[in-house]
Amino acid sequence: MILRFTPALPLHTSAFAFVLATCHAHAEPASTVLVTATRTPQALADVISDSTTIDAEQIAQAGAGSIVDLLKRQRGIEVTRNGGAGSSSNVYIRGANSNQSIVLVDGVRIGSSTTGAANWSAIPLTAIDRIEIVYGPLSSLYGADAIGGVIQIFTKKGQGAPAVTGFAGYGSDNTREADATVSGSTGGEHSFSYAISAGKEKSDGFSTTRPGLSSYNPDDDGYDKENVSGQFGLQLAKGVEAGALFLHSRLDAQYDSGLSAYDTRSENTIDTASVFARAQLLPSWRSLLQYSETRDKGANYTSATAAGYTRIDTRQSFITWQNDVTIGADTLQLLYEHRKEEVDTNGAAAMNRDRNTNSFAASYNARHGAHLLSASARRDNSVYGNKNTGAIGYGYQFTLALRATASYGTSFRAPTYNELYFPNYGNAANRPEKGRNAEVGLRYDDGVNAMSAGYYRNRLTDMLVNTNPCPFGGGYTSGCAYNVNRATLEGITLSAATRVMGVNLGANADLQDPQDDTTGKRLIRRAKRHANVTADYGTGALKAGVEVELSSARFENAANTVRLGGYGLVNLYATYAFTRDWSALLRWNNVADKQYDLARYYNTPGAKVFAGIRYGYK
Repeated sequence: MILRFTPALPLHTSAFAFVLATCHAHAEPASTVLVTATRTPQALADVISDSTTIDAEQIAQAGAGSIVDLLKRQRGIEVTRNGGAGSSSNVYIRGANSNQSIVLVDGVRIGSSTTGAANWSAIPLTAIDRIEIVYGPLSSLYGADAIGGVIQIFTKKGQGAPAVTGFAGYGSDNTREADATVSGSTGGEHSFSYAISAGKEKSDGFSTTRPGLSSYNPDDDGYDKENVSGQFGLQLAKGVEAGALFLHSRLDAQYDSGLSAYDTRSENTIDTASVFARAQLLPSWRSLLQYSETRDKGANYTSATAAGYTRIDTRQSFITWQNDVTIGADTLQLLYEHRKEEVDTNGAAAMNRDRNTNSFAASYNARHGAHLLSASARRDNSVYGNKNTGAIGYGYQFTLALRATASYGTSFRAPTYNELYFPNYGNAANRPEKGRNAEVGLRYDDGVNAMSAGYYRNRLTDMLVNTNPCPFGGGYTSGCAYNVNRATLEGITLSAATRVMGVNLGANADLQDPQDDTTGKRLIRRAKRHANVTADYGTGALKAGVEVELSSARFENAANTVRLGGYGLVNLYATYAFTRDWSALLRWNNVADKQYDLARYYNTPGAKVFAGIRYGYK
């Protein structure tokens, strides 16, 4: 069935049902703890929100590449990319736009205030320990922009005896990668924990564009990425801890801008830093006080003249005070958060300004016998006024393995700086987008076999789109950002997991209809059906696996007249442990050298091979 799949044809529901009946996604351990779903560690069995995790082993098996390559193999997620691993990328969660979801690094929001989205290409895969994905609206916990979901990235943390890990690899397109981590903790009454990681990745790449695009240039477009991160914690007294975290990542990537001999490129930098104090003030009261800063800096070089240099920097600072109060087996959370955004550019002077948001939130999570309950509410005050959001969820445990959930939540997306202030496009009168989401789910997990099915319907109103002619009057010759659109993100997500004769089999499938209600057309670059199938087998020191990525057709334009064909990709990988500390990785992506489109006239990777040696992986 998989080998005969024809990407150019519609993928019928029966095909998905067959795949799910025969293969299942890797089950998560019962001991899994999630943080993102409630802003505090919570056992997976108590989480009502639809969620998934990507663990350290899956990240290690990914080899060279970007976090986007890893995310697009997860359920509920689609991506677009204008070329290779260093190119501009977008991540869609449940059909929501890239700026309608939040990205966190160790609890700190990252992203550009001008575009409203995270710079995915600049996020270093080598610094990541694990990833949590929570689907659906979480504005009542995290504020603006959490319409489609939240993706939280956790960097490596020190614990136990001192340890050193390292990796070096080489692959197609002259791709080189190396990283190392030193971590551990001292133990004792005043234990000090530490983890410092550094990595570098460089590739000659391939041409980002194809003939047909005005910016086409047949030269190779490479990238150079380097990063360093760290986590430090000190136990001041029993139940009292202070610490600091940081991440720095810099990406220098070439891209096409016509046939000029000038080396057109972009430089993107992500910096995060935070200090925190966590204390058990009373047996039933835990408190966290944290100050954080993030910077998203981007520059483009299109010519040797001064006009060929553009720069846009976003700086965000946060003060967070979170209090978790246990009431019997229940948890009441009270939160205050202050967020300040600043933008500095060398272009439009109107963009060089700041805005502040003050937020208050409360949530309650309870488990009583077979019943699970969650409720949350939040109020955000900013230049766009007051926004109130809320969510409620209920779950019922039929047996230890089977449970059903239902939830409803509201969300909003704040207008970006571009939509508010960009000359001849933005307008300060623009309002936030609004979302209302309802969903139900059924999950089964007996420790060996796991299955889940969920249905969601997210209605979006006041969506900001380019409107031409502009209702604001003169000066907007090419249209303007205006709250005129409506959309419905509706779909069914299926996943399951099992182990048969020593083989871990896995699959997930999304049947969705992300529709622009204003025009009746499908949202651009979203497929109606996409799926992933995995299988891996281990014997002794050897482990081998196969991944299959499937997608039906998408449209490149809002009118749905330019079609991007469906595709099917097969990836292979193998690891071999020479000793307890030394292992080798071999990965072969897109083994059939399939040419496919994530964006029209932009190249995607063909058959690529990557091999590496790892020391000290645990």
